[in-house]
Amino acid sequence: MKKLFSEIPFIQGERLILKPLKTKDAPALQQLIDNEKVYRYEPTFLFERQFADAKEVIDRLYTEGLKESIILGIFEEEYFCGLAEFYGYRDEIHKISVGYRLREECWGRGIATETLRMMIRYLEQETDIEIVTASTMEVNQASANVLRKNGFDLVSHAVMEDWGYKEPIPTDKWIR
Repeated sequence: MKKLFSEIPFIQGERLILKPLKTKDAPALQQLIDNEKVYRYEPTFLFERQFADAKEVIDRLYTEGLKESIILGIFEEEYFCGLAEFYGYRDEIHKISVGYRLREECWGRGIATETLRMMIRYLEQETDIEIVTASTMEVNQASANVLRKNGFDLVSHAVMEDWGYKEPIPTDKWIR
């Protein structure tokens, strides 16, 4: 079994591929980043939102970004659908958290469910990760449904947490 951060994964599914972003993906990534509907249920401090230009995000993603997370592009053939993220790595207890965000035109097509399934399969088959967690805003029932479909259990409901907004956000905590 390999350590999660020992390499940047390439994960092939039946219709989707999770792989590192390239400079050519910057325009589509910029569309994702600029869509406030996509980020209304996300923390304000996500890596890709720290920079004004998506090309700069990609340039930094696999150098300084790897210190805290691994972010992969979600692709249906060559079409960029969104981002899949492994974050909060705790090597000593073999734990990781997962997250995802999709372009609005990809919502409701099962892409998030399939992406998370691929991430879990990769973690279980290729790494020494034993504990997988996720967090959702309490109001984000679409993401809660994706987690349930992938075998996650709700362990804490409406915990007030700092997601970078003016006030703490009611957050649900999930584990698989």
